[in-house]
Amino acid sequence: MAYTTINKSSDYFNTKLYTGTGSELAVSSVGFQPDWVWLKDRGAAASHILTDAVRTATKVLKSNTTGAESTNAQALKSFDSDGFTLGTTSDINTSSNTYVSWNWLANGQGSSNTDGSINTTYTSVNNTAGFSISSYTGTGANATIGTGLTSKPACVIIKNLTDASTEWMIGHQGLATNAFSSNKYIHFNTATTATNASSWNSIEPTSNGIVSLGNGSYLNGSGKNYICYAFTEKQGYSKFGSYEGNGSTDGSFIFTGFKPAFVMMKGIDSGGSDNWNLCDNKRVGYNAANWRLYPNATAGENSTSLVDILSNGFKLRVSSTDVNASAKTYIFMAFAEAPLVGSNNVPANAR
Repeated sequence: MAYTTINKSSDYFNTKLYTGTGSELAVSSVGFQPDWVWLKDRGAAASHILTDAVRTATKVLKSNTTGAESTNAQALKSFDSDGFTLGTTSDINTSSNTYVSWNWLANGQGSSNTDGSINTTYTSVNNTAGFSISSYTGTGANATIGTGLTSKPACVIIKNLTDASTEWMIGHQGLATNAFSSNKYIHFNTATTATNASSWNSIEPTSNGIVSLGNGSYLNGSGKNYICYAFTEKQGYSKFGSYEGNGSTDGSFIFTGFKPAFVMMKGIDSGGSDNWNLCDNKRVGYNAANWRLYPNATAGENSTSLVDILSNGFKLRVSSTDVNASAKTYIFMAFAEAPLVGSNNVPANAR
């Protein structure tokens, strides 16, 4: 059997850099019509803008705030066959500013999924890449939703779209052994793992992609609208795990089984940093210059080298509490530039 079913990871995930114009701008060469687009100004203090094909292009969320969904006709205007078109919103299209976009492929707006006790409004799913986007309305009582995935979700990111001041809810298998049945979660803008029975109803996601929800307002308030991004691991393409820091610039090595194109990390122990850290294979694109952005903050790019990207994983190159404090635990999510070995038996190389 082949090591991976995905030889060309950029058919499903791709980072695209662009320069703003201040006027309507078509960004192309993504490689596919994206269904989830996450954008950030690299140099200026500006919000992270997240939009997807399920909610439609003009519906905006921000990972650095707890705000409700907003409608902005001048943010993302459309998802195009090879990219997307931007309006004139300054956070993502100021003239001469440089930007990064992270792009994932699902399956358009999708259709209702009826596998759970709550029928989703729309579920857009790509089982080859192990990624789905679902919208649903909460009931205020313990419930389940179907993500459309055909294996157990390893990471689930949910946002209340209706209410202001509601945290992003992130369930991740690296938070603990049986993290979901232990009701473990973390937010984008707080430091450590938390536990509450109103989160995942003490039940692990199932092998056919069903996620259990408690009755908490952050993910299942009565009559509230939600968006759910769900991921399963795909060998050679995606990985969702944890590692322990060593406090050294000769830092921990984390095996992923592929050459990463995107790595996002977060400390989960008390006394750690609030910051999530995100690096990719395009900014700046060589070792040791993989610059970081902070999904929980408006800050521009930090040019301190964070990791070496290797053929089979990544290695920490800072002793920062953000990503590599001694004996502290961190979770990560990673997507591939290339598998360690594709089905054509051509190995990936470090850079």
